Amino acid sequence: MSQDQPIEVIETKQKDFAYSWPSSSRFLFYVNVAVILALVLGGSYALWEHRYTGKPKVEVPGNTLYDPVYK
Repeated sequence: MSQDQPIEVIETKQKDFAYSWPSSSRFLFYVNVAVILALVLGGSYALWEHRYTGKPKVEVPGNTLYDPVYK
Protein backbone atom coordinates (compact mmCIF):
# COMPACT_ATOMS: atom_id res chain seq x y z
CA MET A 1 0.00 0.00 0.00
CA SER A 2 1.16 3.42 -0.73
CA GLN A 3 1.11 6.32 1.71
CA ASP A 4 -1.15 8.34 -0.58
CA GLN A 5 -4.25 6.19 -0.09
CA PRO A 6 -6.13 6.72 3.16
CA ILE A 7 -6.98 3.68 5.22
CA GLU A 8 -10.63 3.47 6.03
CA VAL A 9 -11.30 2.48 9.60
CA ILE A 10 -14.74 1.08 10.26
CA GLU A 11 -16.00 1.64 13.79
CA THR A 12 -17.87 -1.52 14.71
CA LYS A 13 -17.77 -1.06 18.47
CA GLN A 14 -20.91 1.08 18.30
CA LYS A 15 -22.82 -1.72 16.57
CA ASP A 16 -21.30 -4.72 18.29
CA PHE A 17 -23.40 -6.54 20.88
CA ALA A 18 -20.49 -7.04 23.28
CA TYR A 19 -19.30 -3.42 23.23
CA SER A 20 -22.60 -1.54 23.33
CA TRP A 21 -24.04 -2.20 26.81
CA PRO A 22 -27.20 -0.02 26.48
CA SER A 23 -28.38 -1.66 23.29
CA SER A 24 -27.48 -5.16 24.49
CA SER A 25 -29.21 -4.70 27.83
CA ARG A 26 -32.32 -3.39 26.07
CA PHE A 27 -32.24 -6.40 23.74
CA LEU A 28 -31.80 -8.83 26.64
CA PHE A 29 -34.66 -7.15 28.53
CA TYR A 30 -37.03 -7.62 25.59
CA VAL A 31 -35.90 -11.23 25.14
CA ASN A 32 -36.61 -11.89 28.84
CA VAL A 33 -40.04 -10.26 28.56
CA ALA A 34 -40.85 -12.35 25.48
CA VAL A 35 -39.71 -15.59 27.15
CA ILE A 36 -41.68 -14.91 30.33
CA LEU A 37 -44.77 -13.99 28.30
CA ALA A 38 -44.44 -17.19 26.25
CA LEU A 39 -44.10 -19.30 29.40
CA VAL A 40 -47.13 -17.68 31.03
CA LEU A 41 -49.27 -18.06 27.93
CA GLY A 42 -48.11 -21.65 27.39
CA GLY A 43 -48.79 -22.58 31.01
CA SER A 44 -52.21 -20.97 30.92
CA TYR A 45 -53.08 -22.84 27.74
CA ALA A 46 -51.90 -26.15 29.23
CA LEU A 47 -53.99 -25.55 32.35
CA TRP A 48 -56.99 -24.71 30.17
CA GLU A 49 -56.59 -27.89 28.12
CA HIS A 50 -56.31 -30.11 31.23
CA ARG A 51 -58.97 -28.35 33.27
CA TYR A 52 -61.47 -30.13 35.51
CA THR A 53 -64.62 -30.68 33.46
CA GLY A 54 -66.87 -31.74 36.30
CA LYS A 55 -68.10 -34.82 38.01
CA PRO A 56 -68.41 -37.67 35.51
CA LYS A 57 -71.54 -39.82 35.41
CA VAL A 58 -70.35 -43.18 36.75
CA GLU A 59 -72.63 -46.23 37.01
CA VAL A 60 -72.02 -47.88 40.39
CA PRO A 61 -72.96 -51.56 40.82
CA GLY A 62 -75.70 -52.12 43.40
CA ASN A 63 -73.67 -54.61 45.44
CA THR A 64 -70.94 -52.00 46.18
CA LEU A 65 -73.24 -49.37 47.69
CA TYR A 66 -73.28 -48.43 51.40
CA ASP A 67 -76.56 -50.37 51.70
CA PRO A 68 -75.90 -53.15 49.16
CA VAL A 69 -78.70 -54.34 46.93
CA TYR A 70 -78.46 -58.03 46.05
CA LYS A 71 -80.45 -60.01 43.54
